[in-house]
Amino acid sequence: MRQDDAVNDQHRNPADGTGGPDPAAMREQYRTTPLLEGDLAADPMSQFGRWFAEAASAGLDEPNAMVVSTADTDGRPSARTVLLKAYGVRGFVFYTNYTSRKARELGANPAVSLLFPWHRMARQVNVTGRAERVTREETEAYFASRPHGSQLGAWASAQSSVIGSRAELERGYEELAARYPAGEPVPVPPHWGGFLVVPEAVEFWQGRENRLHDRLRYVAEGDGWRVERLAP
Repeated sequence: MRQDDAVNDQHRNPADGTGGPDPAAMREQYRTTPLLEGDLAADPMSQFGRWFAEAASAGLDEPNAMVVSTADTDGRPSARTVLLKAYGVRGFVFYTNYTSRKARELGANPAVSLLFPWHRMARQVNVTGRAERVTREETEAYFASRPHGSQLGAWASAQSSVIGSRAELERGYEELAARYPAGEPVPVPPHWGGFLVVPEAVEFWQGRENRLHDRLRYVAEGDGWRVERLAP
C-alpha cells in the first residue's frame, strides 16, 4: 500500500463505507484567553455588543449570521440561518416572510433560540427567549434601507411554499422588476416584517484547551440578570 493510501485510510469514515472523511478524527485544540465572570458587562446585550464588535473587527464572514431555531406545537424543531438586522436593550431583530415556516411556528409557539457560531474565534453566543413582531413602522424603515433587488425578492418568494421550478420563481421576479424598475419605490409586502427576540437567557461560550470551555450564562431575574457558570 502506498503511504498516501495509508494516510487516507486513517481519515475515512468507517460508519458509512463511502470513503469520505472521518468526522471522529476531526478536532481542534482551542488555545484562547479565558472568559471570567469579572470580564463580563453588567447585562447580556452590552456583552453581546462587545463580542459582536470583536467578531466584525476580526473579519469573519457575515458575523451577523445566526441560526434561528423554532418548534411547532407538537415540539418538532426546525432551524435555519438568517441575518441579525438590529440589536439593543430590547433584544435581537430579524426580518422574514410572515407566511414562512419559522414565522408560522413562532405565531403558534413564540419560544425561540438564536445561535451565533463564530468558529474562527472559538466563540458562540446562544440566546433563548420569546419572539414578538416588531411594529409596522420599524418594518417599513428597515425595508426602505434594503437594496432594490432584495425588496423585489420579498415579493417574489412565497417563502417555504412548494414551487414548480426555479423558472417560476425567476419569472415572478422579472414581472416585479418590470412593475417596479430601479429607482421606483417598492411597497412593503403585507406578509413581510420583523421579529424581536426578547432574551430570557444568553450564554457566552469561549473555547478552551482540553474541552474545558468557559460557559457563562445570563439569566433574567426580576429587573436584572443573574450570571451562572456552566460545566463544558
